[in-house]
Parts: sequence; C-alpha cells; structure tokens
Amino acid sequence: MSVPFPFTAVVGQDDLRLALLLNAVSPAVGGVLVRGEKGTAKSTAVRALSALLPEVDVVAGCRFSCDPAAPDPACPDGPHETGPAAARPARMVELPVGASEDRLVGALDIERALAEGVKAFEPGLLADAHRGILYVDEVNLLHDHLVDLLLDAAAMGASYVEREGVSVRHAARFLLVGTMNPEEGELRPQLLDRFGLTVEVAASREPEQRVEVVRRRLAYDDDPAGFTARWADEEAAVRARIVAARELLPSVRLGDGALRQIAATCAAFEVDGMRADIVMARTATALAAWAGRTDVLAEDVRQAALLALPHRRRRNPFDAPGLDEDKLDETLEEFSGDEGQDDGRDDDPGPDDSGPGGGGGQPAPDAGPQGGDTGARPETGENGEPRASGASEQSAVRAAEPFRTKVLSVPGIGEGAAGRRSRARTEHGRTTGARRPRGTLTKLHLAATVQAAAPYQRARGRSGPGLVVRRDDLRQATREGREGNLVLFVVDASGSMAARQRMSAVKGAVLSLLLDAYQRRDKVGLVIFRGAAADVALPPTSSVDAAAVRLESLPTGGRTPLAAGLLKAHDVLRVERLRDPARRALVVVVTDGRATGGPEPVVLAGRAARLFAAEGVASVVVDCESGPVRLGLAGRLAGELGGTAVTLDALRADSIAGLVREVQGSSRRAA
Repeated sequence: MSVPFPFTAVVGQDDLRLALLLNAVSPAVGGVLVRGEKGTAKSTAVRALSALLPEVDVVAGCRFSCDPAAPDPACPDGPHETGPAAARPARMVELPVGASEDRLVGALDIERALAEGVKAFEPGLLADAHRGILYVDEVNLLHDHLVDLLLDAAAMGASYVEREGVSVRHAARFLLVGTMNPEEGELRPQLLDRFGLTVEVAASREPEQRVEVVRRRLAYDDDPAGFTARWADEEAAVRARIVAARELLPSVRLGDGALRQIAATCAAFEVDGMRADIVMARTATALAAWAGRTDVLAEDVRQAALLALPHRRRRNPFDAPGLDEDKLDETLEEFSGDEGQDDGRDDDPGPDDSGPGGGGGQPAPDAGPQGGDTGARPETGENGEPRASGASEQSAVRAAEPFRTKVLSVPGIGEGAAGRRSRARTEHGRTTGARRPRGTLTKLHLAATVQAAAPYQRARGRSGPGLVVRRDDLRQATREGREGNLVLFVVDASGSMAARQRMSAVKGAVLSLLLDAYQRRDKVGLVIFRGAAADVALPPTSSVDAAAVRLESLPTGGRTPLAAGLLKAHDVLRVERLRDPARRALVVVVTDGRATGGPEPVVLAGRAARLFAAEGVASVVVDCESGPVRLGLAGRLAGELGGTAVTLDALRADSIAGLVREVQGSSRRAA
C-alpha cells in the first residue's frame, strides 16, 4: 500500500487545509468543495487528511461500520448484540466519475428478492465511506443523478435503495470532499449549495515557494517512507489537536452577538435559504474549537463567511464565485456586539507557522480563462504568427444583454451523456418499454417480468402463492430521458459583421445560446472565421464560461472565408466523434451568409456545407443579415447544410415556437 504524502508537508494552500481540518473537527459542517486549476495539490491534500483522522470503533463483522456505542437499529446486518468492538483507521473512499448508481448506493439481488423474498443487499461506496471520507475527484463531471444521490445521502446521513417495493436503508455519515477544475465546467447552483465550504486554490507565483514544492515532492518520490517519517512529529501534533478540538466542540458557546453577525452577513450577500446561516454557525464554532477557545469571536465569523458564502451568493452562471471582503468587514462592524466579540485577529497561526490557522479568504483570480483580460488581442493564426487581413481590424465590442432562447435539439433518440437537451435512452427517465437484460439487471420492469414468467408456472411446479421466477424471465426497463450534446458555434467575425452595434447583437445572441448550453449540460466549442482562414478559438469543452470569455474578446475585420470555417468545424466534429462517439452534435453557424476571398468562395462554401448534410449533422444558421435589402444568403446556406435558418430577432424564446420542429423536419428531409 502506498504511503500518502504528509498533510503537514503540503506547501501553502492554507485555506484548503483549514477547510479540511474544520470538517475533521466537525463533520456537521457539510464537507468541502475545492475549486482550482490542475496541479495545485487538491487531491494530495485530501488523501493526506485521512491519515490524520482518529481510529473508529466498529461492530465486528458489520459491513456498514456501525458504532458499537450506538448501533444503527435499521442496519441491514443488524440487530447487533453487545460484544467486543473492533478498531480500524478511518477510511477514505474514492468515487470514480464513471461509477454506476449500483456501485454508489449498493445493489439488490432482484432475482432472489422476487423468487425467495430475501433482501440480498451488496453494499456500495456510501456504506464503505460511513464514518470516514468520501472523495469525489472532478465532481463537476459526475452525472447529475449520481450527484443528487450523493448529496441527498450527505444531507440525511442515510442511504436508501428502493427497487420495485423492496427497500434497504443504512446509515451513511461521511465527510464529503469534492474537487473540480472550473475550466472543465461548473456544478449547478443548487448542488454547489449542498457543500458546506468551498475553497479556491491556485499555484503560488512566488519562486521560493514553488522551489519548496518541487523539493518536497522529489524527496517524497525518492523515499516515501523516509520522507513521511521526517514529518511524523508534525502529523502527530495535528492529529492530537483534532482530537482535542472534537472534545472541546460541545463546550463552545455561540453567543447572540455572533448569531446576529452571521444572519446579517447572509442577508447582506443575498444568499438563498437558511443553509448558509447554519453552515456559518457550525463553521465558526469549529474554528473556535480548533483555536482552543470556548467562545466564538468576530474573527471566527469572518473566516466562516469567507469559506461558506462565496459559492452561495447570487451570481450569473459565468461569474466566478467570490466575496467582497470590504462589504463583509462593514457588515461585521455594523453588527458587532459585546458578547464575546473581538475585532482583532487571532494570533494563533495553527499547528505550525505555515499551518492553516486562519485568515485567508479567496485568492485573487489570475488572468486567464476565468477572467482578467477581456480587451482586444492581435489576431494570430494557428502557428502564432500575425495574420494579414483584407480589411482593417476593429477592436472587440461588448455583448448585448443576453435573453432566453427556445430549445434547439438534435432530432432522433441518442445514447449520450445525461443532460437536458435532446431525447435519449438513459438509465433515468420515463419508462418506454422492456427488453431482456444485457449483463447485470439494473432497472426491473416488473409487469413485463411477471408477464414473461406467468405462462410457465404450472410447468415449474408452482404450488403456493409465490411466483416462480427464473433468470430468463427478468426484463430490463428501457427509459427515455435527455442527453447533453456538443454545441459547436461557427461564428463569422469578418468585416461584413464589423459594425459595432451589429456585432454587439451577434455576441449577445451567441452568449444567450451559451447560457442555454450551460443550463442543459452541453459541451461547447467555438470556431471563428475571418481574414484568410479559420481558427478553433475553443476546442470542445464542458467549460461554457470559457467560451463566453473567448467570445467577449473577439475582434472583427477582414474577408469572409466561410468555406474555411465550415471545414474547420467539420474537422472538429470528426475528432470529437473519435473521443466521444455517443455524444451527438448541433452546429450553430452565426453569419450573414456572405463568402469572399479566394477562387469561387461561394461554390467552396456550398461544397463544405453539403458535407454536414451528407452526414446528417443537425444544424442551425443564425442569419445576421440586416438592412432593407436582404439577399437571403444565410437561408441558402441553411439549405445546403440540411438545417434551418433563423434571424437574430426570431431567436428569442417568444418568437421561435416552431423552430425545433423546423430543425427536426429539415434534418429528416436531409436524411
């Protein structure tokens, strides 16, 4: 078994370590969501925490880790008799992104349940994680139905498995820790709210600290056991401090003054519901216990707000979580009281001088995909060299106000990743039929199973009221739900689109479609064509906000290489089919339909468009042509693509009631 990297040897990341330790002191805080770029010790710190947790006493032989002092009366392995307890280390269970529902919550043997009336239950990962840590790396990539099950169990402290009238319940109390890279997509706001605390992490920009990170990592890789032994004293000190804080926690006093500050802070930042108030109260109490105090101070309330509120404040989908610390200080000052309050800062830095003792807040975001530079950038080609254009380049303009759009869906029924756009065969949704199971039975169709077994009851010697069921009788329910698609935007940024007011409206329309893609759990990609060629401004990704940032900084100018844009989009789809063959694509071409530059640009654009029609790719052309004289070029392009055209004005939800029907009809005609 590999030796985990010592928790106390992690360099920097004070907020991350503090949030994890607070949950170790008080699991009622509700877990931690760690957001940050790759390579920032997110997983290392989480895995290291398990070694610091005290051992747990369990009922010998219980698969659900029941506490011998208070065994679960509903435990499937119970009832438990009084006997010697077994001590074991606290577990850290990892939930893979591709896990099935049965692997998470456990599985019932449906065949034995029907034929014998026996609850033959195989525990899942939630049972394994009881009284330990459940770690979900890349939680934002987890299927929605798994996240719902996971967070429901975390909130209720129990897991329920319901299958065709047979139910099993067992305790499932664990420290939930999720990590994610925001560039790969966000969690839904209601799921964000279920995590108690959130922490933003980023790699240090200080050379000395980066040197120390590399030095410690190389030393650990060369001799894991020896490196861990050198940090044994620090690890033991933190472990002892966790135990002491747990013992002190029931004695911590949360005065009315601190409660008023908590309530005022949550109201000032307009968080929804009361969960934020409760989490802040529990976090402030854990902070006091961690510092060895029995009174909650103003500094505890401030730190609790910095950890518990950033992901709960009201924000637009593309806004990064964060908190205005000046506003926070003003609110705390306004509602400061005399009951155990102290406007100073705690001098205790934690287990050691570099430890996570307090302070912090959210690190300032670096310029990049999440924010920063949104001004104009020089246009470059794929080789990084400046690209010549046929007309003067205009700087980027801001997008117009986004609006709600109607659903653009891919026709037919797919089998892609769960989402909310197009029809698909899924594990969750309405039941549409039954079939023989392929492999393990997961969703029993009871009526079809009974119908299959009924004709053979006399031949099987049935004598009692029970139904004699064989393996061949079992039927799997087929269900229809919704899938997420790849929405590939192909945007004309040429000189013909360069009028500032017009390009602002175009960007507003694309931003509106991006918002729709965000809500429907799609992947998105962005192809830009202008000047002499086309570029992939954003390869297909789940980070819709990254597409919004690229769109915002898009300059315009030059000729209109429409054929190049379509061919580039075709290449993107070809590569993406190899990576994710089950995910269907919807191509959204945003253009006025003009094609200039090179020999026979209109003919070449038509040939490129017919490639999409031949492959049955669903497409929509957003017609950006304006003025009293309209040439209808975008409509012709839509015909070549085998899709449909819609004007900017008609893209709004209240204007395109028949658009989906037209997309589907056009695609069927093309097929």
